[in-house]
This record gives sequence, C-alpha cells and structure tokens, in this order.
Amino acid sequence: MAEDLLSLFPPGSTLDATGTLVVGGCRADDLAAELGTPVLVVSEDALRARAREYVGELTSRWGRARVVFASKAFPCTAVQRVMVEEGLGLDVAGGGELLTALKAGVDPALVVLHGNAKSDEEIALAAEHRIGLVVVDNADDVDRIEATMPAGVRQDVLVRVIPGVTADTHSSVLTGHEGSKFGLAPRDAAALVRRIEHSPRMRMRGLHVHVGSQILDVEPLAAAVAPVAALGEFPVYDLGGGLGARYTWADEPPTVAAYAEALVAAARAHLPAEAELVVEPGRSMVATAATTLYRVTTVKRGVTTFVAVDGGMSDNLEVALFQQRFEAGIVGRFDAADSEPATVVGRHCESGDVLVDGVPLSAPRVGDLLAVPATGAYCFTMANNYNGTRRLPVVFVRDGEARLVVRRETWDDLLARDVD
Repeated sequence: MAEDLLSLFPPGSTLDATGTLVVGGCRADDLAAELGTPVLVVSEDALRARAREYVGELTSRWGRARVVFASKAFPCTAVQRVMVEEGLGLDVAGGGELLTALKAGVDPALVVLHGNAKSDEEIALAAEHRIGLVVVDNADDVDRIEATMPAGVRQDVLVRVIPGVTADTHSSVLTGHEGSKFGLAPRDAAALVRRIEHSPRMRMRGLHVHVGSQILDVEPLAAAVAPVAALGEFPVYDLGGGLGARYTWADEPPTVAAYAEALVAAARAHLPAEAELVVEPGRSMVATAATTLYRVTTVKRGVTTFVAVDGGMSDNLEVALFQQRFEAGIVGRFDAADSEPATVVGRHCESGDVLVDGVPLSAPRVGDLLAVPATGAYCFTMANNYNGTRRLPVVFVRDGEARLVVRRETWDDLLARDVD
C-alpha cells in the first residue's frame, strides 16, 4: 500500500527512516511547520524532466516540432519560467496568463493566445507585445484583430476547428465534439480561412484542434488530425494537448512516447512533411509534479468516518467540478495495515466539499498531516476565496532546498479590493 501511494507523488519522492514523506529532498512535516497548511509543494526536477521528455519525444519523431505549455493548467509565473528555461513556448488563455508569461521571460514569438471570447483588451495586449500566434475561434475574433492591429502590421493566426471527435472523458472537459463551444465546424472554418487570407491585418498560418482533457487513450487524439488535414495544406498545425495524468493507482495514462508516436503517425499520413507541428500539454505536464499538504482538524466516526482538513474546494475544485478521483495518506503512516475507510472533506460550507471519498487512512486523528498527490494541474488555477479562505502558497523543492514562489494570501489581501 505504501509503495502504491508513494508512486503517485512526484518522481523521486521517498519515505525516510521514520516513514515520513520526502519530496525534492524536503520532509513534508518540515515544510508544513515552516509554511503552514494547506501548502502546494512542487518538485522542480519533476517539472523540468517532464518538459524535456515532451521535447525529446516529439522532436525526435518530427523535426519541425514545438512544445507549448498550456499555462491554464498551472498559471504560476515560476512554473511558466521553468517551461521557458526548458525551451518551451507558452499557451495562454487570457490577459492575466499573458502578463505572467511575459514576466516569466517568454519570447513573445513563442506565445499562443487562446479563448472563445477574447476581449478587446486581450487582443490589444497581443498586438502590443507582438505575440506569435492568436488562435481565432470565431468571426468576432477576426473583427477585433482587424480593428486593433496597426497599419502595416499583420498578426499570425490559426483557425480552431471542431474535429467531431468525442473522447472518453468528463463532459466538462470535452472540446472536440460536435456542439463544442470552442472553434468552428469544418465548413465554417473553411469560410473564415478564406476571409483571413484576404485580410491586410492577419496572416493565415494554419489550423488548431483540441479534443479535450484527461484523455487516457491516444486514439481520439490522433483521430483529430485527419479532419483538420481535409481543410488544406498550411505551414502550421497545432494539435492541442489532452493527454491524461495518473491520479490514482488505477489510472494507466499513455506514455509521452506513445502519445508522440500516435500523433506523428497521423501527421505522416495526413499532413505536409514540411509543416510545423505544435502540441500544448498542460495537465500531463504538471499534475504529478505537485502534492498538497493539509492538517487534519476534525475526525468524526459514525456511519461514515469524516476526516476534515484545513483546505478543500478552495484549493482543489477538480473533485466538485469534474468528479476527479484523488488518493491520500497520513504523513508518517502510509502503511495501511491498521487503516480504516474514510472520506476526506474540506472546511467549507458545502456538502460537495469532498476531497477524497472512501480512502484508506491509518488511524487518522486531529493534528495529523495529510498528503494528497497529483495536485499540480488546475488546483492552483481554480484556487478561490470561498468562505473568506486565503489562497494557499506554492513552494518549489529541489535537492533538499525549499523556495517559496507564491506566498499565502493575507487577511489584508482579502480586504484590499474594497473601495467603500
């Protein structure tokens, strides 16, 4: 049991002689004592290794390939900076992600701007900073770009296409099916391509497609290539992201190598050999690089044993929104020999504030430190102030050193925006 649970934590994590979890060379209990809880702990080595793996597996199969990190999965400036340092571009889905990307030192030419409802301000930011690609989602995007770009300047764009591929994942993270709010059906996309090709403010560079998120099979990801290829030959094809991550010991996501092999095989079959391929990994890049540490505040035993912690849906909305399954363990007692089934719940005034339902925990009691692995994707992204909670800090760990990269919010932060 301890080995199974440990395998879900960032690569290289261990249990020391006392059975205490060690991530990036740092003991979990020491981190909690220094930084408080909840705290999001990120293995910097795991982030860098995954970035290098993606680049290596893709470029070894397709010479003109580019990896762009989907910032929305973990839009923390320090995380974006790691990706930039490893040679990746950044995919941003709004003005805030664009500004943190620029602060992280990204070359604006390596930025891809997404969004199904881009604002005038966001288009203006893209124009001001001369970002590399804007993914056009609709005709209104074209109107805004034409109205914003200065005379003599042309914005490189991709057109997002709905491939009509339905993957086996939660409905809230499906994006490639007919009826998706993202992109255009092929016929409508073709008409918009023709309009862009005649625009003095844009340069048509290629097509974009994205099937969804947390996909545990490479087949639907590869199947999206042919519908895009049918629209014609272009210099760039952005095949999106979507590869799933391992959240529980039952999950068996494809390897990055298998993912790259499937995409490149489809590209060889359908796309021009000289085209540039772009992929946008997000969840699979960061999920298992992080873990969240909580302090147990109450234990109630009855029909159900409820173990309540000092966080919850304010730092992990994946469960409530997508019914994502997580695992958990009591730090120092991962061994399940004396475990009991428990439901880990948060501190918020919602019955849906559940972190893990039906997880074996070893004799949980007040004051225990509880660790939840695989919280690197979308947890920081959707952190919120429900019930006046202060958003949690982020700490990078590496070679036994801990480096705070996002501080915990203060009570003053919560009041700072009040004007009356």
